[in-house]
Amino acid sequence: MDFKHVKDYIYWLYYQYLLITCSYVLEPWERSMFHTITVTVVAMVVYTAYVFVPIHVRLAFEFFSQIFGGQPESRV
Repeated sequence: MDFKHVKDYIYWLYYQYLLITCSYVLEPWERSMFHTITVTVVAMVVYTAYVFVPIHVRLAFEFFSQIFGGQPESRV
């Protein structure tokens, strides 16, 4: 794939993002604040999922393995 096509595709995706969020009508300083808040919220959600989802999956696996007759782990 040519670099120009990749660059055009990224510009197209960014334009779609501006259209979906209606942030193309904002002034530049409002747009930068909106992007900052959006990136911050997305980063917090990703971090929280990275930290807490594996713990909850492990606990759910242990819970259901005990319910359906799994062997309990020895606590040494």
